Amino acid sequence: MKRKDTIHDHLFKQIGSSLLLILLFLAAGQVINADWTEVVENRKQAAFFLEGFLQPEWSYIDRLLEPMIETISMSISGTFLGVITAVPAAFLGTNLVTRNPVITFIFRTFFSLIRTIPNLLLAALFVAIIGIGELTGVLTIAVFTFGMVSQLIFASIETIDIGPLEADNSIGATRFQIAVNAVWPQVAHSVYAYALYSFEVNIRASAVLGYVGAGGIGVMLNTALSFMQFGRVSLIILIILFLVFLTSLISEYIRREVI
Repeated sequence: MKRKDTIHDHLFKQIGSSLLLILLFLAAGQVINADWTEVVENRKQAAFFLEGFLQPEWSYIDRLLEPMIETISMSISGTFLGVITAVPAAFLGTNLVTRNPVITFIFRTFFSLIRTIPNLLLAALFVAIIGIGELTGVLTIAVFTFGMVSQLIFASIETIDIGPLEADNSIGATRFQIAVNAVWPQVAHSVYAYALYSFEVNIRASAVLGYVGAGGIGVMLNTALSFMQFGRVSLIILIILFLVFLTSLISEYIRREVI
């Protein structure tokens, strides 16, 4: 057995890697001037937070029904808009369909640019352009969904069986006919699965978009935190967890029984 293959050599490497991570962690703390003693010094604030957080204000639940419905509506509308625009864009982003590297490059570059913009930044930009409200949340979710789903779809298209494409091409089918008859049947189930996945993600994302004025239950969460009403914060988080859990169950059922 070679020296480099022994357990002791792997142990030295693991110890060295761990020490390097610890040094990087401490160095990062020095760069941002993190004072770890504040964690201990602010223990009274932590105790005050936990005291309210562990006692949800159940009487507040009736005021959360409308924001909860708004959050679900925003997620459904945004997901729908994002997916129906992502499908044709993804087809244009693959060379198998367009046979035009310039168009493919333009669309793939656009996909990459969209994915680099965080949700909250998108929401802040739409608030500045459109104003505060649910429409801002819908457009934010739609753009985010477009960037995520388009990438997934065109990646799926790149792995399909090209036999049907060659058959359609041999009889003189147009690029649109090839896309509809040869490509779409092979990726349709994947598109439906991506749509459900993005909806689950958007339910969670829409809960925090209210911080920048994009509507939904996030507005109530931001208000409760601002006024240090931690009992309401606890209740809102429980509602969000319930929505996410319910969405996951429904999505799983649709994937198993419908798709």
